[in-house]
Amino acid sequence: MTGDLVIGIDSSTTATKAIAWDRRGRAVAEARAAVPMSLPKPGWFEQDVADWTGALAKALRQLLRKVSPQRVAALAISNQRESFAQFDAKGRALRPGTVWLDERSHAEARELAALIGANELHRISGKPSDVTPCIARCRWFAKRMPAMWKKTAMTAEVHGVLGHFLTGEWKTSTASADPMGLIDMAAYDWSDRLIGAVGLSRGQLPVLVRPGEIMGEVSPAAARLTGLRPGTPVVAGGGDGQCAGTGANVFVKGRAYLNLGTAAVSGSFGRTYAFNPVFRTMGAVADEGYIHETAIRTGTFLVNWLVQHLFNLDPARHSGIFATLEREAAAAPIGSNGLLLVPYWSGCMTPYWDTGARGLIAGLSGNHRRGDAYRAILEGVALEQTMMSDGVAAATAPIDHFVIMGGGAKSDLWCQIVADASGRPVKRLETVEASALGAAMAAAKAAQWFATVPEAAAAMAGRPARTFRPRTAAHRRYAELLAVYRDLWPQLSAWNARLTAFAAKAQA
Repeated sequence: MTGDLVIGIDSSTTATKAIAWDRRGRAVAEARAAVPMSLPKPGWFEQDVADWTGALAKALRQLLRKVSPQRVAALAISNQRESFAQFDAKGRALRPGTVWLDERSHAEARELAALIGANELHRISGKPSDVTPCIARCRWFAKRMPAMWKKTAMTAEVHGVLGHFLTGEWKTSTASADPMGLIDMAAYDWSDRLIGAVGLSRGQLPVLVRPGEIMGEVSPAAARLTGLRPGTPVVAGGGDGQCAGTGANVFVKGRAYLNLGTAAVSGSFGRTYAFNPVFRTMGAVADEGYIHETAIRTGTFLVNWLVQHLFNLDPARHSGIFATLEREAAAAPIGSNGLLLVPYWSGCMTPYWDTGARGLIAGLSGNHRRGDAYRAILEGVALEQTMMSDGVAAATAPIDHFVIMGGGAKSDLWCQIVADASGRPVKRLETVEASALGAAMAAAKAAQWFATVPEAAAAMAGRPARTFRPRTAAHRRYAELLAVYRDLWPQLSAWNARLTAFAAKAQA
């Protein structure tokens, strides 16, 4: 294929970015467009399909004013996961798409676990019973909107929707479809048992394509809307989490990536299928293999929440507040003067799978100051991640270092705390756009720049800008604190459930 650039599309929850990359993994040009979200009812999070495709077209038009379309050898998509929409036989959206944040289907998630068996559901899909995968919302639609569900000729996640917009074909990546919870992960195919449980057939789902393989070509209609050259190959990418892993070259032995964004998501690579409550099994954005993924729903969200809602400070008006809080937190000792935080502000996925879980700040006294509270957040996330990564390593393969990215990775203090708590070196990546880069690596493989996606990752992944190494004395101290932390939630979870039920009565 001709062209010296590939495009990585990152269609996230809030914006779509289009970035052109060269063979060395250097970003040559980029553009972005916002994606709005609506909340029509409590717990319902929705986006219009036209906004998904419109943001893609806008970002590409902006990008291709900066680089010639003739330079583009191929493009691939990284997408927000577990967000999907329904279409009629003419390809028209039947309703807004539902976003991964959506919480309308708690009852249906429980029903599916009872119908299929919680362990069997986990074994097939690689995901324990949870409200996040699309399968629970599929059952919700089948029960609560049966007329719409019967009209559904196609239901597809964001990757499939954008692929159809670009090519006119209903195809998607296995690594984008599997977070829906409808894939037999061992077979890398739709599970007839799971899709049948929610009233779907294979004909209502996109054709599956492995990451790094061509799904189709840019149609003349899409070319007019985006500025792309007609016939440009559109390549299967994957979910944004798995693409970030590929962008961080997760294929290095002993490596796990850690994306300290709004949520804290980590993953490591394995060639053979495994499932365990301590992680979600996702398809790797690679020619083969899986990602063993952990997730803390609140990462930098917690930092912003503390500053805005407890400290009552507006970062826009107090521009230096985060630097000040970092200094105050760095002055506090390990353990934040006896303050311990469990970061379950938005429930718990791995390892306990408790959607009713809520956060804890334990050990407060009149002697504590805001630097202690700020440090407790950094330590709580680091301890939770250490606990989960230790569990992943025990169930799969050793993890001997992290590569770290995301907004939280800008904090030297947080990176060092993760290193000290986990006992593992933490390598901070140069690029902050790992998801778009991971998609670009899939496109580079399809463009025949490299024989495999891991080869593309080895050539295109940025070198770590800095390495934080665990300090022996600090790690010993954190090991003591981790023993306390591990016991806290198991002892308080039943009490938390009672408190959550009490609060729910006031909201009814």
